[in-house]
Order: sequence, then structure tokens, then C-alpha cells
Amino acid sequence: MVLGQDGNQLVNLIVVLGVVFMVFKLISVIYMMVNLSDDAYRTNVFDWFVLPADFDRMMHRPWTILTYMFMHDGVFHALGNLLWLWAFGYIMQDLAGNGKIIPLFIYGGLAGAAFFVLSYNIVPKLVAEAPAATLEGASAGVMAIAVAATMLAPDYRIFPMLNGGIPLWALTIIFVIIDFAAMPVSNTGGHIAHIAGAGMGFLFIYQMRRGNDWGAWMNNLFNWAGNVFNPDRPRKIKSQKQKYFYKVGKTSPYKKVPNVTQKRIDEILDKINQKGYRFLTDEEKEILRRASEDDNI
Repeated sequence: MVLGQDGNQLVNLIVVLGVVFMVFKLISVIYMMVNLSDDAYRTNVFDWFVLPADFDRMMHRPWTILTYMFMHDGVFHALGNLLWLWAFGYIMQDLAGNGKIIPLFIYGGLAGAAFFVLSYNIVPKLVAEAPAATLEGASAGVMAIAVAATMLAPDYRIFPMLNGGIPLWALTIIFVIIDFAAMPVSNTGGHIAHIAGAGMGFLFIYQMRRGNDWGAWMNNLFNWAGNVFNPDRPRKIKSQKQKYFYKVGKTSPYKKVPNVTQKRIDEILDKINQKGYRFLTDEEKEILRRASEDDNI
């Protein structure tokens, strides 16, 4: 699918992430211009859309399970995720089609959210940090897409100018190793979310190869939502007025069915013997067809 084509999930996702980042950056600039601190912006605005590790806070802000994956506070954080999303998403879309990008991104983000919250409420070392810990960014969803693309084409090479290119499997393994290695050092919850997203990418492709498309229901939901206010959408149920009234003039009110008799059949057969089959009228051909079906010949 061409990147500029309407309905391209990869382009739509990149645009949404970019627009959300710019909108919240504009809000932070407004806070700065009215002499409010960055802490005020985070407390009053930004923190309402990132995922809190504390389970009670998360239950009071359940929408953050989805919204956190679209939130980026740092420019390089946002830019890095967008670049890797484009790189791996382009490969994934080329290999598996247009309908896998957004479902896979959301599944990866949800897996990252689940493991992030669970780790801060189960792992003893992290429980004490839960009240202040939050999760933001598209990294878990991007990791899901990266692993999925790698499973489909592990030998696909990117950056061909570097000695023939880097195989996709090598780049993905490097990312996973970095997440495992950095987990004890800093941003532990974030790296756990990345690994969870990678695992979801593996499961998504594993199920797809078994014939189970986990993204089908989500795409059907998107299509339904997009057609709610579309006057040209296909209608499954038509009223009696639509079914009959508007078809007047397009079809005949009745169809003339010729009567089949043995005498009529003999006349048609004689005509075939004298002139040939091509000289029969449509009505005579229909009589022969019906007679053959009824075993009258």
C-alpha cells in the first residue's frame, strides 16, 4: 500500500502521534508564557494522560491504559519512536498488509501497560516506587511491530549502505538485549513494558500463522465507526419502499414463461433440422432448455 494513500494505517498512526505531541507541547508553552512552572503543567494536564503505576490511581484514570501510548514529553523520545515506527511499520505493512499496524500497536501498548502496573504492584523492589512511577510513550507498541516484522522476514536488511545492510533479526535482538540490560539501571518499568510489547508482537504473528487474525474485530470496529455518519455506506437492510418502489421501470412487472408442449417441442426440432439451431428465437431456446430439464425430450 502506498504511504500517501487514504486509509494507510501506518501514516494515520504516525500523524496521530505527531499531532498529539504538538498539541501537548503547545499547552506546555502556554503554561510557560503565563509564568506557570513545568510541574504545574505536568500535574494539571500531562499526568492525566500517562499511566500511573499505582493501581488505585490507575483505576481512577482508566483511560490512561490507552492514552499513555500516545504521550511523549521529550522531543527525542517522540522523534525516536516515530522513526522506528516508520522503519519497522513500513516493513510490516509491506509483508502483512495494511490492516495489522494499528491493532498490533494497540495490543503491544496494552501488554506493556499490564506488565508495567503488575510489576510495580508485585515486585518487592518496585512497590515502594509505585506512587511516583508513570509510563508514557509508544515504545511498547513499536516493539510489538518490530518483533512482528522480524518474525515475518528475519533476513530483511535495512541500511544497505552499511556493508550490505543490517539483518532485521540482529537489530531486533539488540533492542531486546538493551532493554534487559538496562532494566536494573534506570526506567525499570519502561523496559518491562518494552519486553511485554515484544512478547505481544511474537504472539500476534504466531496466532496469525495459525489462521487467527487478532486484529480483525478491531478493524471491523474502525470500519463501522467510520461509516456511522457516511451517507454512502452500504446498507444491509432495505425498507420495502426502497426494495420495490425505486425499482419500478428497471424490471418488468412479470416475466412471460412459454408453455411447453410436445407439439411445440416437435416444431422447434423440425426448425433446427431445416435451418439450424442459430435461427431459433430466445423463446424457443428457453422452451428446449426447460424441456431438457424436465426430461420431456
